[in-house]
Amino acid sequence: MQKSTIYVTDDDPGIRELVAEYLSSHGYAVETAEDAASLDRLLGARLPELLVLDWMMPGEDGLSVARRLRAQPGFPPIIMLSAKGEDIDRIVGLEVGADDYLPKPFNPRELLARIRAVLRRQGGAAVPAPAETGRAVRFGPFSVNLDARTLSRDGTEIPLTGGEYELLEIFVTHASRALSRDWLMDQLRGFERDPFDRSIDVRVNRLRKKIEDDPANPAYIRTQRGQGYLFVPQGKG
Repeated sequence: MQKSTIYVTDDDPGIRELVAEYLSSHGYAVETAEDAASLDRLLGARLPELLVLDWMMPGEDGLSVARRLRAQPGFPPIIMLSAKGEDIDRIVGLEVGADDYLPKPFNPRELLARIRAVLRRQGGAAVPAPAETGRAVRFGPFSVNLDARTLSRDGTEIPLTGGEYELLEIFVTHASRALSRDWLMDQLRGFERDPFDRSIDVRVNRLRKKIEDDPANPAYIRTQRGQGYLFVPQGKG
């Protein structure tokens, strides 16, 4: 079986070496970069299955890189690393398009667990193969192709991050059911989390911006007070 490729971008050579050695010992092909320019050279050669990206780097920082890369359709998932450990920093990282966020210092075993969880959600594929056919779920003007892992509106594909797609797939396959925040987080993340973690709300808001005409007054992903969220495929009637 071909190894999954992971790019690790961090300006600290010690962290690059530690993470590369640890992930390589667990069966991943790892390439490292010290800054955004070095990462762009790697990306020009091929896309990885996953990108581990440091927030604080000289030159273009990780937030800017994530924001730039997430606009590209089919781009692989991103796990953001940062010495900034406050809740607001995690929320900002998720808002710019990271699929997960890990504060420094971190245990390599936890990083490995998060990588495995993200790749499991992606099915191990970096870029979904285009497909005109496959299992499709339709709502309003949208179509979700469950085989190609794509979202389109009136035939035009809408770029989604891995985390956005995973959340959308949960909603469309559990339509018209109130889903609690805790249950959603359990589906999206395969590791321990803070019981007060509200990053699911950030993920929902990101997805609403992709599918709602008025994200502040959503038709499809509705907030259920005291319960969580409810996906209504018919929208507002």
